[in-house]
Formats: sequence, structure tokens, C-alpha cells
Amino acid sequence: MLNEFWATAPTSYKVLVFSAMGLIAVGLVLSIVGNTSGNQGMALASLPVIGVGLLLHVGGLVVRGQQIRKTYKK
Repeated sequence: MLNEFWATAPTSYKVLVFSAMGLIAVGLVLSIVGNTSGNQGMALASLPVIGVGLLLHVGGLVVRGQQIRKTYKK
């Protein structure tokens, strides 16, 4: 079951995972660009973007855990 989870995963989980990865990547790029160019505002603006990405990641873990628990109860 765990080997095939992505194929059978709910759409909400897939959306959460890709959104989290995208926001974390954008936040990291903003942080790197802001710090290398000396733009402190951009570097600070990257922190909430990374934070939202991490929260979405935790949400994805919750969705996945619920799906696995449902499968084991059957």
C-alpha cells in the first residue's frame, strides 16, 4: 500500500504537496537573492513564504495520515 500511495493519493494531498514545494522553493530563491544583493526587505519577505510552505507540508502530512488510517480500518 505504501509503495502505491502516490497513485492512490487524494487530490487534496497532491495539491498540498506541490503547493508546499513550490512556496518553499520560491521562498528560498527570494532569500538567496535578497541576501546576495543586500536587499534586506526581500530576504525578510521570504520568511513568511517559507513558513506558509511548511504549514502546507504539515497539512499534507495530516491528510496522508488520515488516508492511511482509513485504509487500515477497512
